[in-house]
Amino acid sequence: MFNRHDWITPTLGGSAWLEKPPLYYWQATLAYRLFGVSDWAARLPSAVDALLMVLAAYWFLRRFRPGFELDGALMVATSAGIVGFARAASMDTALAATFTISMLAWYAWFESGSRGCLAAFYAFLAFATLAKGPVALFLGPVIVVIFAAAQRSLRIVWKTLWLPGIIVFCLVGLPWYVLVQLRNPQFFRVFILEHNLARFGSNLFHHPEPFWYYIPVVLLGWVPWSIFGIVAMVGAIRRFRDPDQDTLSAFLLIWMVAIVFFFSISQSKLPGYILPVIPAGGLLVSEYIRERIGQRPPAIVAGFHVLLSALLIFSGLLIQYLVLQHRVPWNAAAVPFGAAVAIAAVAFFLLLRYGYGGLRLATLVPAVVALAVTLRFGSSALDTTLSARPVASALAQFDPHHLPVAVFLIPRETEFGLAFYRDQAPFRYELGQVPDGEHLVVVATQYSRGVARATGRKAVYLGEFAPQKFDYFYVSAR
Repeated sequence: MFNRHDWITPTLGGSAWLEKPPLYYWQATLAYRLFGVSDWAARLPSAVDALLMVLAAYWFLRRFRPGFELDGALMVATSAGIVGFARAASMDTALAATFTISMLAWYAWFESGSRGCLAAFYAFLAFATLAKGPVALFLGPVIVVIFAAAQRSLRIVWKTLWLPGIIVFCLVGLPWYVLVQLRNPQFFRVFILEHNLARFGSNLFHHPEPFWYYIPVVLLGWVPWSIFGIVAMVGAIRRFRDPDQDTLSAFLLIWMVAIVFFFSISQSKLPGYILPVIPAGGLLVSEYIRERIGQRPPAIVAGFHVLLSALLIFSGLLIQYLVLQHRVPWNAAAVPFGAAVAIAAVAFFLLLRYGYGGLRLATLVPAVVALAVTLRFGSSALDTTLSARPVASALAQFDPHHLPVAVFLIPRETEFGLAFYRDQAPFRYELGQVPDGEHLVVVATQYSRGVARATGRKAVYLGEFAPQKFDYFYVSAR
């Protein structure tokens, strides 16, 4: 957890370094030094990482699947998961970008035998380890081993274990871990055991979700390509054992299934964990369509696809009602409904008339329009319901002396946002971090009664932030 001071002047000895690897924070530090401390600068690293990932997808397709590189890169760039997380100040995009580049480099080596690509695989796997810890170092080799087993050639694994590549990985990825461990003997326990193994094997940070949680998350992350993502996956599964199938489809399928399964068995689940699945899905869709570019999609597939596009337009035009009131005002829905139907009809005609060749236009126009109207009419509502900025502003009204702040069972992204906007790291009650001195508490409304029990002191109710269902309390010194 970092406040602004940690980001601008990071030190290996600071306690904040015990929780998260440094790649995003190095990027943020550079952005702050160049552009000053601001929301925009905090989000810049994620935007740059997403751009590099899209450019890598373009290069890969241009080199190994020429003729469809622009469409494939656009499918990755316009997926809702990439668009959303590229606008967030988080480490998820850094991991997704470096991991994606690493896996594409590995497959490039598999097809071409280029040692440069294999070296890039090891280098970017190290960057992924610096982005969000050892999870990338585990998942990358697992995907390679499963793919080798599917190809019935374990020689692929042995050839991947290339000594110069391993040295590259060690030179890039290990120095920070070694230096932090030397400066902070508790690093292994806090970071590896608590923030990785305990997060995976227990509900330490209170993110319990059902096993199937990531299925709808992935489908939402693929929007507006979700329908074709499902079709492409089904096709890849059916042809998985077909010796004539392009091995790229099998590799992408293994990439996605391995990550989704791994995080599905975790006891702690957040949407950003499976962000590396989204670019793999975009590339799988591009591969599926590339093989059928002269054909027309089945009418039922085209119908569901344009229905999804229409839903995006309809939702974008009514975003304020959906976000703030959680309802559709049918008395005001006539124009949005008419606009959605009109755009869907044009998209359906393009698909039937031009087949897969018209998919880019039939998909991107509704998606761009939906994003534009969402930002135009819903930015304020989205900020109120999703951002920590208004939460911090409301809290400041009760806090003329800038007291320490604690949080209790609120989302981690809100906790990190409060750390940024208040320039102080909040204490977290559920981890036993209860300050001895007077402080304020931001608590999820349904757990408000637990504040007094957690502190053993009197807690004075100050007010609420209804859009995100938070309550504010003042707690006196012990």
